[in-house]
Amino acid sequence: MKRFLSLLIVAILAGIITIGTYKLFLEPETVVIHETEAKSDTIPVNYNITNPNYTASTASIDFTFAAEKTVNAVVHVKQYGISRNPRNLMEFFRNGGAEERKIQGAGSGVIITEDGYIVTNNHVIDGAKDLEVTLNNNKSYKAKVVGTAPQSDIALIKIEADKKLSYIPFGDSNSAQIGEWVLAVGNPFNLTSTVTAGIISAKSRDLNEYDDNIQSFIQTDAAINPGNSGGALVNIKGELIGINTAITSQTGSYVGYAFAVPSNNAKKIIDDIIEFGDVQRGIIGITGGTITPKAIEAYDISTSQGVFVASVADNSGAKKAGLKEGDVIKEIDGLPIRKFADLTGYVNSKRPKDIINVKVLRKSKELVLPVTLSKYEIQSYSINDVGVEVVNPPKNYLKKFNIDHGVVINKALSSRMKRYNLEGLIISEIDGKKVKSVLEVKKIIESKYPNEDITISLVDRDGDKREFVFQ
Repeated sequence: MKRFLSLLIVAILAGIITIGTYKLFLEPETVVIHETEAKSDTIPVNYNITNPNYTASTASIDFTFAAEKTVNAVVHVKQYGISRNPRNLMEFFRNGGAEERKIQGAGSGVIITEDGYIVTNNHVIDGAKDLEVTLNNNKSYKAKVVGTAPQSDIALIKIEADKKLSYIPFGDSNSAQIGEWVLAVGNPFNLTSTVTAGIISAKSRDLNEYDDNIQSFIQTDAAINPGNSGGALVNIKGELIGINTAITSQTGSYVGYAFAVPSNNAKKIIDDIIEFGDVQRGIIGITGGTITPKAIEAYDISTSQGVFVASVADNSGAKKAGLKEGDVIKEIDGLPIRKFADLTGYVNSKRPKDIINVKVLRKSKELVLPVTLSKYEIQSYSINDVGVEVVNPPKNYLKKFNIDHGVVINKALSSRMKRYNLEGLIISEIDGKKVKSVLEVKKIIESKYPNEDITISLVDRDGDKREFVFQ
């Protein structure tokens, strides 16, 4: 019995030692945190130490609100034109290439008023003989072209619907921020009512660095593909901040870069077309460009961002306001100007006679100069299908030809036309329409569809009028 008790005591002691060893050396430590402590001491995933109000989560962003508000106001635009080009050699020899057939293109458009005004891209409707607009409810309407601005790739069309239409209100594209969430709404690859999300990747993006036509696009990474052209770029409040226009791609499909005309520019163009019939373009009256290292060295410029003024045009708003060669434009109406596209993007949203406050840096001194914008006048226009360049007539020039309207042939462009000594003659009508300026010539020519004949009424040096048809 004594031996049994001795063994039992030894066994109990061994168990105590084993359990103690496990507790002391092997069992993982357990820390108990009360619920109130956990709430106050833990850091949520979307918390940013440098900015406690910042959230990286998209859970609080309501994409559905903007999508629902805009999808019914984006339409499918189909255009039909006429082609006289032969499809094969047999058709060419049988018909001389004169057979007409319908061709179709498609894009998107944005309803901007309840009575049926629609903004789209000019390249969506360019050359169209007929236009058809299909709403999100599958109702289709014939559309007419109200006006175009090919330089900005904006067009305004209109439909006559049987009821008030859903439309997207304009937002302020100047206040849009890089990194802001946006939705692209359109009809890519004929897939109607498609919504994609992304952010604003850049602003004032110019795709034609070596072109006189300076652009100022909003860049986004929202997926945009062929068919999205003319569609809406909207913020999460459902406001229109851009018209989707272009992509940069080696494949023809979206690769991460898409571009939209800012809504402020598009709205100004549309208002001009409705009120004046064409775009009223205001200019400051300078030549220059984005600051370069060469300009910094040559003119001892103390800043690396802004627009350098290379020259100031006589009788321009810039000249009258006191801008000088060597000035650096830093702001316009409080908007920072870092490059030339910033300047053109803002000025293109203004009209002639508007006054803008231009902050310039002149030899380390800042000045604010009020500049009245002057009207941009087209000095010449090339009618490439005819092979001539025309200019506005000098004062009293038309009296020599006993006529009160027309434009002057400045020079022949093709070898064929150079044979006829046309310089100085007058083009009085195009397609039966009287022309009084280069701008009117430009509007008539650019409103024609591809391969359409052009009829020119020419007044020779004896005052005789002749008609020529160019195919």
